[in-house]
Amino acid sequence: MKSIGIVRKVDELGRIVLPIELRRTLDIAEKDPLEIYMEGDSIVLRKYQPACVFCDSARDIISFHGRNVCSECIHQLGEKN
Repeated sequence: MKSIGIVRKVDELGRIVLPIELRRTLDIAEKDPLEIYMEGDSIVLRKYQPACVFCDSARDIISFHGRNVCSECIHQLGEKN
């Protein structure tokens, strides 16, 4: 993980501001969803991109019973029946 040397304080509501340079570099726009999770003792923020539950592809995603499935996996599932 590369450090870019930016320090931000958490405000009284638990918010932080992501610097514009970082948002531009990572193509994060206003209202874009971000995943927040822990990896060891670190907090990770990542731009949320829904992916297929079977192959992890982010292309041609369809929501089926609350799960994300890509069109290729749907096609393969159809062949098995």
